[in-house]
Amino acid sequence: MKFKHLLVAAAFAVGSVASSAGAETTLLNASFDVARETFAEVNPKFVDYWKEKTGDTVRIDQSFAGTSRQAQDILRGKKVDTVTFNQVTDIEVLADKGFVAKDWAERLPNNSSPYYSTIAFLVRKDNPKNIKNWDDLVREDVSLVFPNPKTSGNARYTYLAAWLYANEKFDGDQDKIQEFVGQVLGNVASFPTGGRGATVAFAQNGQGDALLTFESEVINIANGEEFKAEGFEVIVPPVSVLAEFPVAVVDKVADEKGTTDLATEYLKFQYTPDIQALLASFNYRVIDEDVVKANADKFAEVRLINPTEVLGSWTEIQDKHFATDGLLDQIQAR
Repeated sequence: MKFKHLLVAAAFAVGSVASSAGAETTLLNASFDVARETFAEVNPKFVDYWKEKTGDTVRIDQSFAGTSRQAQDILRGKKVDTVTFNQVTDIEVLADKGFVAKDWAERLPNNSSPYYSTIAFLVRKDNPKNIKNWDDLVREDVSLVFPNPKTSGNARYTYLAAWLYANEKFDGDQDKIQEFVGQVLGNVASFPTGGRGATVAFAQNGQGDALLTFESEVINIANGEEFKAEGFEVIVPPVSVLAEFPVAVVDKVADEKGTTDLATEYLKFQYTPDIQALLASFNYRVIDEDVVKANADKFAEVRLINPTEVLGSWTEIQDKHFATDGLLDQIQAR
């Protein structure tokens, strides 16, 4: 795993935003389905920061859904200024259509990913099915819940995690890898469109023996007050996928609205130490070295595999696995 572990200064140099004192500007940020609570905390802090810095008032509106759906909505005309996604491919779709700059990943530190996560398992009290690793997910007596990989970046990481695990287990044997991934998909009891729907299916509706979703979501559910009585347990497998959470300005929209500078500062704000600490409090893994050290004890040791170091570029991954009639469709059709 290669990260650009960059020490980010306490504050970025703030570019000037052409607006009169006291004017209100609205930004629309589109994000992934399980990020609601996170941005409910991040956005007011940026509003306060911007008011103190410039005297101007900004309102941050939010949209939450599976990131593939978000990307399609933007292509159809939804006026989104910034995206804070959980899947590189969904930003690449926007870049390919001219909505996001081709060099978007180079504009901010760590490939424009201020935080990251991986896929973990949430199991029921006392882990009755003794689920510990990816091999346990293909057993006939195990039922799973995770979102639909066709609509959810979250779920595509689960698919990729299973694929990368099987790739090592079977030494690259494509037939055995596809059989393994097919068994994982075949054990899914519920395929909601997004991560929050998967959480509801497992935690509220009692579906499945294990919920597969981001580690951050798994820890938040297990430790949160809402489901504390359920006694859910967090299982982080020894090997899983590196899930980067990329951010970008939707240049086509921001340029039209005159919000490009403000949108850029909103994304830069997520790299500041205070917000990195806030993100870590929601159990995301972050890149600020001081915040990483302060939160080292809260995360399980796991070897993270970067999909692009094994399966090619994100464009190649998208085309081979997730495009129409790609490997995902072929495996699910069996």
